[in-house]
Amino acid sequence: MKDQKRLYKEAMQVLKDTSRTFYIPITFLKNDLKVSVAAAYLAMRAIDEIEDHENLSNDVKFDLLSATSELLKDTFDEEAYHALLAPYADQLPEVSLRLADWLTFCPEESRKIVQASTSEMAFGMAKWAKANWQVHTREDLDDYTYYVAGLVGTMLSELWAWGANVQTNRELAIGYGRGLQAVNILRNQHEDLDERGVSFVPEGWTRDDLFAYAEENLAKADLYMKDINKRTILLFCRLPLALAHKTLKAMQEGREKMTRAEVEQTVDEIQVD
Repeated sequence: MKDQKRLYKEAMQVLKDTSRTFYIPITFLKNDLKVSVAAAYLAMRAIDEIEDHENLSNDVKFDLLSATSELLKDTFDEEAYHALLAPYADQLPEVSLRLADWLTFCPEESRKIVQASTSEMAFGMAKWAKANWQVHTREDLDDYTYYVAGLVGTMLSELWAWGANVQTNRELAIGYGRGLQAVNILRNQHEDLDERGVSFVPEGWTRDDLFAYAEENLAKADLYMKDINKRTILLFCRLPLALAHKTLKAMQEGREKMTRAEVEQTVDEIQVD
């Protein structure tokens, strides 16, 4: 058994190094809920790094993600996972290689929620890697954004119910995740197309249509927030949502993204609200 104190320290450092955007709101949470959400973020980031890897072929991504999805359906076999990733270990980041540690770090009572959601996400990522992320219809976009972000929303809702008895609407939770992802798609639209040959924009859609899709789902995210009556969870959910709204506004004004000062101001505003 790995030392839990050491693992906690290492996990939180990897989390901070990997994403300050989510590290800050996770620190708003308390006790087992904080650890559960941190472990969930790291587990999902582990498979996301495989999906996004520049040097792995789509077939390799499909194989790795499909096999990982299956491993997550039962007691996680660390040796089998390491054997699966061994041929690519020198190419993958620490957060991917240490998936077993993040699951060990997760409280046993919430681990099933985290594993089930990460398993479903890995399955969806594998499917879309096989399809080279070619989105043709609104239904395709909804399917993709469900797997890579809507599932984050539903998993968080399960964790809120488990850890704080906070009940939220599943469809609005999916909208919360989709809204954040839609903003990311808008931010990276040209880069995805130019560097990866990938378009997440349905055929016949303009950029304005994509803005409308983001706004529609962010409106669901705003409604999702109304069910949350626990301050620490509310703080956690507010920050990514506020950043998404402000990033969308910046892009509508013709800017690529928010300034660092705007981000810092938003973080400060959320914490004192």
